[in-house]
Amino acid sequence: MGTPAFSAPILRMLHEEGHDIVAVVTQPDRPVGRKKVLTATPVKEEALALGLPVLQPEKLRGSQEMADIIAMNADLIVTAAFGQILPKDILDAPRLGCVNVHASLLPKYRGGAPIHQSIIDGEAQTGVTIMYMAEKLDAGNIISQRAIAIEETDHTGSMFDKLSIVGRDLLKETLPSLEAGTNDSIVQDESQVTYARNISREQERIDWTKSARDLYNQVRGLHPWPVAYTTFEEATFKIWWAQVGGQTDAVPGTVVEINKDSFGVATGDGVLLLTDVQPAGKKRMSATDYLRGTGSKLQIGDRFE
Repeated sequence: MGTPAFSAPILRMLHEEGHDIVAVVTQPDRPVGRKKVLTATPVKEEALALGLPVLQPEKLRGSQEMADIIAMNADLIVTAAFGQILPKDILDAPRLGCVNVHASLLPKYRGGAPIHQSIIDGEAQTGVTIMYMAEKLDAGNIISQRAIAIEETDHTGSMFDKLSIVGRDLLKETLPSLEAGTNDSIVQDESQVTYARNISREQERIDWTKSARDLYNQVRGLHPWPVAYTTFEEATFKIWWAQVGGQTDAVPGTVVEINKDSFGVATGDGVLLLTDVQPAGKKRMSATDYLRGTGSKLQIGDRFE
C-alpha cells in the first residue's frame, strides 16, 4: 500500500526479491496541473509496469476493496505513504501483521508530513522507521530504524529521494526476521512524541519577523512543494529558493539589497536572499530573470507583506 514516488522503489524491491505480491493498493487517479489531467499515482504506474493487480479505493473503510483485501489472506501488508488510515479489520487480517515504512525517527514526527516538518524545524538528521501499524496514528511498536543527516542544502524533494532509498534498504534487511518471527520490537516513548501534520496554507506563508535562518529552513522545507509564499503589491509571490545573507536593522519585509543574482529582504534577524521566485501570474524564474524583466522596478525600500 503506497501512493507517491517515495513508495515506488519499495514496491520494486519487494518484487525483485521474489515476494508474491497479491495486490497493490494506492490512491485513486487525481486531476493534476492547470489542465486537470487525470493522472495515476507513481505506485500505480510502477505496479502496472510490473504486471501487478491494483486496487484504488476512494475510502477503504466499508468498501468492496476492503473486503477483497481481507479475503486475500495475505501474510503481510507493507504500507509506505499510502495516505489513508487502515481500519482495524485490515490491521488484524495478515498473519504477520501490517508494517509501515515511515519517514522519521519515531516517536518524533508522527503524521503525514514528517520530511517537510523536520527540515522546517531545522533538524540536523532524520531517518526511517519500520514499525508495526496500530489503530492510533504512527503509534505502533518500532521494529528497526536508520538515521541520515539533513545537509545544509537539502530540501524536501532531495530528502524524499534519499529516504525512499533508505526505507527500501531497511525494509529489505528487516523482512527476513519478520518472516521468521524472530524480530524484536520496542514500544514508543510517548513522552517524546511530536507530530508533523499535513502542511496547511498558513504554514506556507512567510512571516518576515522570523529569523533569516528560520525562513531559509521554511523555504527548503516547502521545496519543491507546496512552496513558500509571501505577498508583494497585494499579490501572491512564491519563494522557491533563498539563502541566508548578512545583517540589517531594517524593518522586516523591507528590500535592503539588489544584486545580480538575488535580492535581499530584511527579517527579524538577518537578511534572506531570494534567488528563485515566482511572481503572481508568472512562471518560476531566477532572481536574475525577475530583476531583468517585470521585476526591474523593484527598489530598495519596497516591502513584502
